[in-house]
Amino acid sequence: MAASDVVHLEAITKVYTMGHEEVRALRGVSLTAQTGEMIALMGASGSGKSTLMNVIGCLDAPTSGTYHLDGVRVDGLSRNELADLRNQKLGFVFQGFNLLPRTSALANVELPLLYDRTGKRRDTKALAAAALERVGLGDRLEHEPSELSGGQQQRVAIARALVSEPSVLLADEPTGNLDSRTSIGIMALFQELNAEGVTVMLVTHEPDIALYAKRIVVVRDGRLVRDEPVVGRRDAAADLQTAPDPEMAVIS
Repeated sequence: MAASDVVHLEAITKVYTMGHEEVRALRGVSLTAQTGEMIALMGASGSGKSTLMNVIGCLDAPTSGTYHLDGVRVDGLSRNELADLRNQKLGFVFQGFNLLPRTSALANVELPLLYDRTGKRRDTKALAAAALERVGLGDRLEHEPSELSGGQQQRVAIARALVSEPSVLLADEPTGNLDSRTSIGIMALFQELNAEGVTVMLVTHEPDIALYAKRIVVVRDGRLVRDEPVVGRRDAAADLQTAPDPEMAVIS
């Protein structure tokens, strides 16, 4: 395992027991992500990509194999140890935003810091405000989710994922609930963060979204069947300049 490996999976299997039957969701998956990479994880429904993302995100334990996250061996850790590792080294962005309603953007972003059990003394509100500024929402600190557009809500979710300075940002279908122009804007933000050194791994079923990543990994029947750099990588910031505004569309 190289020193620059932030994610290192080796021969990972995951077997679920359904009654008297065993379902093999992952079949000997080995995958490495280095610091500063931006990887798109793709696969059809039932391919095993969601299980793989759950293992990477320390939400599910592998049946066998080894997993190192930023130098820490994950397989074999207790539930509490996994929870602490998730809080310290992983940031999550979901398709449905998962923001608390009737709660300000600032308070939503501050939440992960309140669950930090490392004992660090930090100005959580200042850190949350800085994270919102980083995603372009410095003027929306006191806005509740209902007062924000879908794209702005996803930016709040990204700020929440970034606030603890994680080793890896995991995004599960982050553009799934957004129109095409807003999706490009979110991918432009991911590319900008990645250029700053943030490691990004995202699940997507959209090939055009995957082209904004640096590398594409495809899962089929619990195995990796493709792992290669993106040829002709798209520049989201440039695409955003020419993307049509859905609010300006003429309905005939």
